[in-house]
Amino acid sequence: MQQRTLTTRPRAARSRIPLAVSASALALALVGCGSAVADERPQARTDAGPVVLENCGRELTVPSTPKAVVGLHPSQTELLLRLGVADRMVGQAQTTSLALPDDVAKLATSIPVIGEAAPPSREDLLAVSPDFVYSPTTYEFTAEKGFASIDQLTAAGATAYVATGGCFERRMTGTVDDLFVDLKNLGRIFGAEDEAARLTDRAQQDLAEVQRTIDGERKPKAAQVFVDGTSLSAIGAGVEHDIMRLAGAENLYGPKDPAFADFFAAQITPESLAAQRPEALVFAVTDDAHERATRDYLRKTFPDMPAVKNDRLIAIPFSDTFPGTLGNIDAVQRIAAGLYPQTAESQ
Repeated sequence: MQQRTLTTRPRAARSRIPLAVSASALALALVGCGSAVADERPQARTDAGPVVLENCGRELTVPSTPKAVVGLHPSQTELLLRLGVADRMVGQAQTTSLALPDDVAKLATSIPVIGEAAPPSREDLLAVSPDFVYSPTTYEFTAEKGFASIDQLTAAGATAYVATGGCFERRMTGTVDDLFVDLKNLGRIFGAEDEAARLTDRAQQDLAEVQRTIDGERKPKAAQVFVDGTSLSAIGAGVEHDIMRLAGAENLYGPKDPAFADFFAAQITPESLAAQRPEALVFAVTDDAHERATRDYLRKTFPDMPAVKNDRLIAIPFSDTFPGTLGNIDAVQRIAAGLYPQTAESQ
């Protein structure tokens, strides 16, 4: 078989490791591609409305192009910046959870931070008088947590948009392609159809290149896990499972397993994982210290496992598993490079 080269995009301009995320965030997660912003920054139109679309089972009507926009997570803020909406953003939130890629970070320096480690309170969000609020999940609109609910935002004249993969009813079946639904919708809402199409085309080309490169290769048996101290969980549904599928894994855990009937993650015993004898282990990490701790745990707990013996322990940033992010594409590329080292280009 002819040797092929699996390339991964340079990471220098894209810091996907969150600066500070608690390990317990896995239980709350209802949840990239490094497309550079051109020297001539895209500028979204200001006359795109009205737009009618469906989001999380709701029919939304955006009467006119939003002029006071808030991104409730850096992944959503990044998409807005890449679509040319920087001059209309009145707030950004959860800014300490993820560093924006270098090439767009400077566009966000003048955007007010209304929430650092957590979503903004109801009062702080409404204080900036938004007319469009873009969230990664429905969690950010939980009134019981002190956040502004969708109904409260609607009453205040703001449209609340949730990343398609972060919709509550979509969490267990979400796919990487959900990102493209959001890009199409955002392109319509902000009159940035061309830029949205460009980002979509680039991401789809990257995914197609992964598939072309690994086509015909034997799929390694792999599992995605999450380690919190000595607690071990397997990931078997949602966008995380789809990321593994697209990366070419023979996934040892999947949505048909009863353990994942109600939630995308399930606590497992070390013995049950060892019995599966995975050839590779994928694990999401919240920071460098978490990655070191996870590697130490896996090596000490499973010294005879093929994945450990062959050092096929593949770390991905936790934020890259959030639904509707360009980081989903990065995760596919990074996992594929780890699963198929014989085709990976040295970086």
